[in-house]
Parts: sequence; C-alpha cells; structure tokens
Amino acid sequence: MVERKYETVFIISPTLDDEARANLIEKFKNLISSNGQLLTVEEWGKKRLAYKIDKHAEGYYVLMQFISKPEFPRELERVYRITDGVIRFLTVKLEK
Repeated sequence: MVERKYETVFIISPTLDDEARANLIEKFKNLISSNGQLLTVEEWGKKRLAYKIDKHAEGYYVLMQFISKPEFPRELERVYRITDGVIRFLTVKLEK
C-alpha cells in the first residue's frame, strides 16, 4: 500500500492549562506515530483567531507533518472531532 505525506494543524482551546495541553499534544503524537511516521511537530503557540470559535478569541496552534496510509487521516479527524479541547483542525495531503 502506498504511503503519503500529510500535514495537520489543530487548534486547542485556550482554557486548557499547560499540563492538559501537553497531554493532548502527546496523545496526537502517539496516535500518529502508531499509525505512520511522525516527521515534525511545531507548536506555534497561542494566537488570535480571525473569528470567534465557541466563544474563544484565541487558540493554541499545533502543526504536525507525517507519513501514513491514505485511510489514516480520516481516523485522525474522527478523533479530533470527539476530543474535548480541540476547537478546529485541518489535514491536507502534501504533494511529492
């Protein structure tokens, strides 16, 4: 099966404390690592949102690049949807 390179950005609620935020980031690192190869993790930190999301004016941004099978990003986004603390996410396939 062909593996592809992906990039995912997710925004964490600013109301989470440092420990909860670190645990959430670690959770997604482990999920990606167990289903593919995690390439990079960039924590962009707290930034102002263009518009309010769930009454939040800012959020904590995290970018990850990874290689996985084509079925995995759908599962990753399913987990984002059901995880408290994740207010937005986007996963895209990178061109070779």
